[in-house]
Amino acid sequence: LKSMHTLSDESLCERWLENPYYQLFCGEEFFQHRLPFDRTSLTRWRLRMGEERLMALLQESLAAAARLGAAKPSDFRAVIVDTTVQEKAITFPTDAKLMHRARERLVKLAKRHGIALRQSYARVGKIALIKHQRYAHAKQFKRANRQLKRLRTMLGAVIRDITRKLVGRPELMQVFALPLSLARRVRDQRQRERGKKVYSLHAPEVECIGKGKAHKPYEFGVKVSVATPLYRSRGGQFVAHIKALPGNPYDGHTLATIIPAIEDTIGVSLGKIVTDAGYRGHNAPKGKMFKVHVAGYKRGLTKVVKRALRRRAAVEPVIGHLKSDHRMGRNFLAFSQGDANNAVLAAVGYNFSLLLNWLRLLCAFLLALFATPAAPPIQPRTA
Repeated sequence: LKSMHTLSDESLCERWLENPYYQLFCGEEFFQHRLPFDRTSLTRWRLRMGEERLMALLQESLAAAARLGAAKPSDFRAVIVDTTVQEKAITFPTDAKLMHRARERLVKLAKRHGIALRQSYARVGKIALIKHQRYAHAKQFKRANRQLKRLRTMLGAVIRDITRKLVGRPELMQVFALPLSLARRVRDQRQRERGKKVYSLHAPEVECIGKGKAHKPYEFGVKVSVATPLYRSRGGQFVAHIKALPGNPYDGHTLATIIPAIEDTIGVSLGKIVTDAGYRGHNAPKGKMFKVHVAGYKRGLTKVVKRALRRRAAVEPVIGHLKSDHRMGRNFLAFSQGDANNAVLAAVGYNFSLLLNWLRLLCAFLLALFATPAAPPIQPRTA
């Protein structure tokens, strides 16, 4: 229900109390006036379930589609595979903001555990951040870099001060281990430096992914693989498989694990896989090597393959609906497990919304069929 109707945990609990259809969908026999659980139970339930158990919900949505006649198992023998970026709910990262925030977190943690710092840089740090942002906006980059250097110096001073005062206190070393490690990485990383970077202190798993979009050159989150049937089923374009891919792997190098996972989810062997040009040089399993058709190749294509390649763009509106209507556009769930769970739940909500539309059309058709008025009796002609 949360993913189907794009609701937060709080809004879902409020609507569940006043909506009898929600309660019936959840298996209640009588109308309930109190929640049978606390709102925080949803968070613990997601953590307890994990990605593998949530995939059972996706399988059940496809099985329900087959039982209701909205899709056939043969519809999933040919699929389109594509990747997109599931963005994390973080602010746009800049070096100045990250260093300022890292210093604030360390100062706050030190104050909580009774560590007296030589200087917190609370006021001068904030002024330096504001000056950096103003200079950068005015394209005065020499002055902006001067303030950035001051912020880096302040962060380094706080790190060294805390490190000195943790000597001989092993119980606090564990508390400060992760914050100090993140602060050092933020202090040492540079703008055009290769390698893994920190883009958010509360979500260090976030990655910078460039998809080549003109309006959004870089996206910060995790790459997600989406698979849909090549041809539209009776009930719509269902999601056959979805999986988060941490580490920003090359698209073509994901098929070795994605193809067996798709077959496990749908329960049939794939006969055709259509991808975009980003999958060139793929590593599909040997049995599926010649069943993968990559867009961009022109020679030696049959009419059937050409028609299949023209259908490749059918996955794009599915990705758009997952992002705009089912909470995959901005992920608010924590950690890498939250990235994986949110992607699967978005696909489950999308599939069940298609099933609801299919049932709505089916009921409307049956009502129209049985509600047709009988023809009036023929009146005899009078002379």
